[in-house]
Amino acid sequence: MKAKALYADIRERLKSAGIAEAENEALIFLETYLGITRSDIILDEEKEPEAESLNALGSALSRREKREPLQYITNNAPFMGLDFYVDERVLIPRPDTELLVEEALKDLHGGSRILDICTGSGCILISLLKYSNDCMGVGTDLSEGALEVAKKNAGEILGDNDRIRFFKGDLFEALEGTGSKFEVIVSNPPYIASGEIPNLMPEVKDHEPGMALDGKENGLFFYERIIPKAKEYLTVGGTLFLETGYDQGPAVAGLMENEGYIEIKVLKDYSGNDRVVTGVRSVKG
Repeated sequence: MKAKALYADIRERLKSAGIAEAENEALIFLETYLGITRSDIILDEEKEPEAESLNALGSALSRREKREPLQYITNNAPFMGLDFYVDERVLIPRPDTELLVEEALKDLHGGSRILDICTGSGCILISLLKYSNDCMGVGTDLSEGALEVAKKNAGEILGDNDRIRFFKGDLFEALEGTGSKFEVIVSNPPYIASGEIPNLMPEVKDHEPGMALDGKENGLFFYERIIPKAKEYLTVGGTLFLETGYDQGPAVAGLMENEGYIEIKVLKDYSGNDRVVTGVRSVKG
């Protein structure tokens, strides 16, 4: 089989299924399952894939045609230059969330303690620890399945170490009574209004975990819980970093202001949408 013909066949199957990124995904499928690279396609190399590999590719394509996310099929989601294992137990890491990590990294110093609420795959916390020095982190999540994925990613990316721990609980519940304090708290909580979820792409509404998406009636439910409680776990001068929906910046900033946070900032992503809100715990907070 010619590599170019294989690529064209997969691309057209994906296009027919309504996949917007059919060209790019066809390349990923070919390299993942048949070891065929972009260079092979350009040179139109002759390839003789094994039957087992072709069967695996066919099965994967059938799943994608049913609009199952590519990341769940390949069990891989790139984030911050790292490869994270993902499956239907966790939200797929998005490039927009990298802004949250980049901003939090600016606030870290050697020995900083980080708390990640709604950790999911662990992509935020693990990235922060990977790209900082001598920091320690705690991640909490209500989903046991999500915590299993996070622990797997921590082991593969950070190796065996005692700088990261995960606890099951509803937001701060797992830490109550511990007296734990953190210089940085980060969270990408569920923030999509319940009524908007049926309008999402099939990949999201039919496959990603609903509890990681649903921000209740107005999408602000979890911010209303996190922002007041975070003050109990932040050191004075510590910073809370929250990812938000594209139009939620002013509302989340207002919640922070009402709770006495200072130096509040609403940061926009590369598309010009509100994406991260930060605030510092004051002495009075």
